Order: sequence, then C-alpha cells, then structure tokens
Amino acid sequence: MTAFIILFILIILLVVRVPVGFALGGLGVALLAYFPLPLVGVPERLYGTMDSFELLAVPMFLLMSNVLLKANVGKDLFGAVQSWIGHWPGGLGVATIISCGIFSAVSGSSVATAATIGTVAIPEMTKRGYPKHFVYGLLAAGGTLGIMIPPSIPLIIYGIISESSIPKLFLAGIGPGLFLIVLFVSYSMIYSKLSKQYHPVKKATFKERLKATKMALPTIFIATSVIGSIYAGIATPSESAGVGFVLSLVVTFVMGRLNLTKLKEAVYDSAKTTIMIFIIIAGAKVFSYAITLYMIPQNISELLVENIKSPTLFIFAIGLVLLFIGFFLESLSMLLIMVPVLFPAIMDKMIDPIWFGLFFVILIETALITPPVGMNLFIIQAVAKAKLGDVVKGAWPFVLIMLSTAVILWFWQDLALYIPYHL
Repeated sequence: MTAFIILFILIILLVVRVPVGFALGGLGVALLAYFPLPLVGVPERLYGTMDSFELLAVPMFLLMSNVLLKANVGKDLFGAVQSWIGHWPGGLGVATIISCGIFSAVSGSSVATAATIGTVAIPEMTKRGYPKHFVYGLLAAGGTLGIMIPPSIPLIIYGIISESSIPKLFLAGIGPGLFLIVLFVSYSMIYSKLSKQYHPVKKATFKERLKATKMALPTIFIATSVIGSIYAGIATPSESAGVGFVLSLVVTFVMGRLNLTKLKEAVYDSAKTTIMIFIIIAGAKVFSYAITLYMIPQNISELLVENIKSPTLFIFAIGLVLLFIGFFLESLSMLLIMVPVLFPAIMDKMIDPIWFGLFFVILIETALITPPVGMNLFIIQAVAKAKLGDVVKGAWPFVLIMLSTAVILWFWQDLALYIPYHL
C-alpha cells in the first residue's frame, strides 16, 4: 500500500510539472523526514552521485554531439550515404536511417541524432514526394538509435546503477541496434514501393559519390576512433568521450565549420543538458535511498518473484509496466526510478543484467516516440515546424517495430549477448 501511495504522490508532482529531479529528490527527503531518519545521509548521497569517474562520459559525449550539431556535419554524412544508396527504392529513407545509425555511433544522444539528421533529411525527403507523416515518424524513430548504438548515455547510466560492465553493455547494443536498422530500412523500402507519391532519385555518378564521401570521412573517423578505442581496450568510455570531444573540435575547426560563437553555444547547450541530467540523477539517488529504507524495492521484488514463477511472464509483466510508465516519464527518469526497484527481482530470477539492460533500453526507445512525453516527437515537431499529430501518426508503425524487437530479443537472447560473451 505504501508503494502505491508514494507512486501516486510522485505522479501528481510530475503532472503538475514539478521538474523531475526536484520531484524525486524532494519526495525522497520528505520520506526520510517522515520515517523519521537523519537527513545527514542526503548530502552524502548527493556528493556520492557526482563523485563518479564513469559519469564524466555524459558531459563529454554531450559536448561532442553539440559541437558536431553546431558544425552541421550531419549534412555531409547524409549527403555521402545518399550518394551511394539514394537511387534505391525508398533510398532517401534508407539513407536517413543509416545516417542516424552512424551519427548515433558518434554522439550517443537521441536528441542530437534526431535534430541533426532531421534538419537535412526532412526538406530533401518531402521534396521527393515522401508523405510528411512518414518522414517525421522515420526521423523520430531513427533518432532513438542514439540510445541503442554505442556509445549510449543511457547504457552508461544503467551500467553505473546496476554495477554492470559498460564495455559489455556497449558490445551488447551492437546486435539489437543493427537489427533495428535493418527493420527500419525494410519498412522504409516497402512503404516507398507501395506509395504513389514517391519519386525515385537519380543515381549519382562515381565522381559525385567520391566527393560526398570525402566530406563525410572526418565524421566517420571520429566515430571509429571513439568506438574503436573502447572495444580495443585502449580507453574507458569516459576517456574515449574526451578523445571524441577533442577530435570533434579539431576536425570541425580545420573544416571551417566551427567558430568561437558556435563553440560557446555548444558548451552552453551541453552545460544545460548536463545539469538537467545530473539533477535528475541526484534526485533519483535520494529517492532510491528513501524507498530502499522503506523496503519498497525488496517488497516489489518479493511480490513479483513469489507470484510470477515463469521468467517469460515475469519479463512480459515488466515490459507492460515499463511501457505504461513510458507514457508519462521521459527516458532518463524511467531508468533512474525503475532499475533500482526491479533489479533485485531480475537477479533473483537469474536474468542476465547485460541482456536486461538492452531490453530496458529498447523500451526506453519506444517511450521516446510515444505521446504524451515522447521527446523525439517534440524534437521533430520543432525541426519540421509540423503538427504533433502528424509526427505521432508517422511514428506508430515504428513503435510496433520496436515492441516486436523487444519480443524477439526475449526469444533470441544471443541477439544482444553473442558479441559480448562469444566474440
């Protein structure tokens, strides 16, 4: 009963638009004071949250993605991919998804991916006769690849919360990430083939392809350096994020795409997002501390373990809960609130924490494109200056694709686990 009362109060706070970090932290402090417990643990928890080497990767990846966003390198990347496959059936849609996948491997940010590629792809695709709602949905869904394909900020945070190996989580993200790209590409090609509004793009000459590829090579170089340094064991995720930021600065300045004004804007935007993330993390840490003392995670875990014996039904129930919560909470809040509650039950059921991290992230991806708080829906709405209803209409088929992928991942767990454990 206590758990439902606390959840109800939290939902009320969020509905009246109290910032998530303050809602979590404030409710946590109130619970500790009501218990009553000494509040000296609160500043200790706050300091302990920030005193994390792994969390350094978050501002570094944000800085890197914002520098690339301000330098408008997405245009080069999209142009290169388009020159090679734009003439295929649905080629621009395919180019959009692949560009999102590559940019995701650079930035680790869903918002940066959707905004960067969307700015370039939306006018190009609508000009070629693609229905607007399809274009908006494609880009909103393509942007979600930013939190699946490594480096991924949510996977870093999940690894910190669950004390799981972040490099293994990154490796596990490759299979589901590529699988989603294949499904998105297939849907795009089939949709374009059946659409009467679609106009094919003329095949680029080899000279045009070579020129476009040369322009995109710096971005590919940054992505390879960041990912390669992690997988080769040369650098930790935090160190590779720093390397990526420095490389993005050097490359964009050399290309003449970045100046001090744009750099200041990138730093300012990154600082705002970093502060928001860290406040949410700090608030969630206090809230998690409080509900742990109230024995809520333990009680919920015990309830789930005792009443749901089948691991399949157990994961299905968790999936439904996360899907429902995703309608009301943004992705980072879902991660910080639900993982501490669910993780004891996950370990009791002997479910691999690396696999569960990827399952969780797919459901977070889905939450990014479901109303009323789907962040990518609002990003694409702002970039395209479109009606939110059109973006939602185009995104629903991709929601079904993502949910199908979550189901497939349960029955085919090696989709995520083969690379980290067998290669």
